[in-house]
Amino acid sequence: MADSANPLVGFHFGIDIGNGVITGYFTECAGLGSEHEIIEHKVVDNAGHEVTMKIPGRLKWENIVLKRGITKSMDLWDWRKKVEDGKVEDARRDGSVIMYDNALKEVARWDFERAWPVKITGPQPKADSNEIGIEEITITHEYIRRVK
Repeated sequence: MADSANPLVGFHFGIDIGNGVITGYFTECAGLGSEHEIIEHKVVDNAGHEVTMKIPGRLKWENIVLKRGITKSMDLWDWRKKVEDGKVEDARRDGSVIMYDNALKEVARWDFERAWPVKITGPQPKADSNEIGIEEITITHEYIRRVK
């Protein structure tokens, strides 16, 4: 019997970087997963047919990409600055990405380990636009799992 639970709806996402401090809320999130590289191994079976076997190679973790409207907060930029200054080990953090529903109730959580910000970008302002400026952070890590 198929699971009849309704799919979760993500209203927004938070990031918790150690010590239970939420350092930001985001409207877009990508990269919550992993994949294996595929190794193709060509062999000949007993009947003389060439067969391509596919076996799992290296495990890779996707980079987490979060987007939000720019705020006054400098904490994500300060975190990235540690990496720019060559202090990657000081920048590494365990943390979580948390998905909230429209009632601000936590509905899902992914825990990651030894993460550091590989990229941060600010908005691309245009004087004749009414658009909200978007900032984006890309976080690399060494492990992620969904815990809720």
